[in-house]
Amino acid sequence: MKQDYHQLLKPEIIKSVSGLALIARVVVDGYLNGLNHSRRVGGGMEFSQYRGYEPGDDLRSLDWKMLARSGRYYIKQSEVETNISVKFILDASNSMLHKENGLEKMDFARVLVASLAYLSQTQGDAVGLFALNDKRLYSIYPKVQKQHYNRLLLELINIKNEGKWPLESTATEKLHDRRHKELIFFITDMYEQDEELTSLIKRLKTSRNEVVVFHLMGKSEMEFNYKGIVTFEDLETGYNVSVDTKEAKKHYLESLENKLKQSRETMLTNGITYHLFRMDEPIAEALQAFLKNRNNLV
Repeated sequence: MKQDYHQLLKPEIIKSVSGLALIARVVVDGYLNGLNHSRRVGGGMEFSQYRGYEPGDDLRSLDWKMLARSGRYYIKQSEVETNISVKFILDASNSMLHKENGLEKMDFARVLVASLAYLSQTQGDAVGLFALNDKRLYSIYPKVQKQHYNRLLLELINIKNEGKWPLESTATEKLHDRRHKELIFFITDMYEQDEELTSLIKRLKTSRNEVVVFHLMGKSEMEFNYKGIVTFEDLETGYNVSVDTKEAKKHYLESLENKLKQSRETMLTNGITYHLFRMDEPIAEALQAFLKNRNNLV
């Protein structure tokens, strides 16, 4: 019986390399079982594998020696290399420590990155990781090797959320390579003071890459399903405010809707893929976004 990854979404499991690797494998295998994991096949290239003959196949691709040995018709398949560079950029500011149902946004982001990186690796792509706040930049440049994936998971676990997103970031050039095809995933809660996140994301987009924004939000943030008088704390400034949730709900939801609409339109106008991603939604949607945008590059 296949394991349900939801049972594994616990901080103590997420914050170990073996646990994070297990979750990623369960997520990817569970939702994408049966896909061609590494390359697409074509004619005239280096031999890769056999498959059974199907009506309509080119008879020139039949392997007559296999027919003589087995009495069955097999087609020789070959490979077209479609490797690209996949980079994950994580918002490592304190606002990503927002917690719902015992799980922080940052832990959920770790699961997203681990799963997408695992899928990228099975495609034969180089994977890299960058995480940023106004205190430091974490960076692992893209590589293909299997041991590199484990190093990426270790760095994911060791990322420390601090401070804010920098108002003026000089790290843009380190975050992407304008010379090569890249698929960039930017994972953030879009909590910004003066469009500092939006500005950097727009600068990442070039004619040679695909940029995908995963805007993470919790169910409570989206629905404002709080009751009574509640004190909210700004995780980046420490500022506290008490509100009557019944009176504040309508204004909050209207403001949120306007903000989300603005973010979506800004990204689309700049050729950037935008996904509002709730923490209670299936991770499969992120995998599907990966495959769709990867296909735009290969």
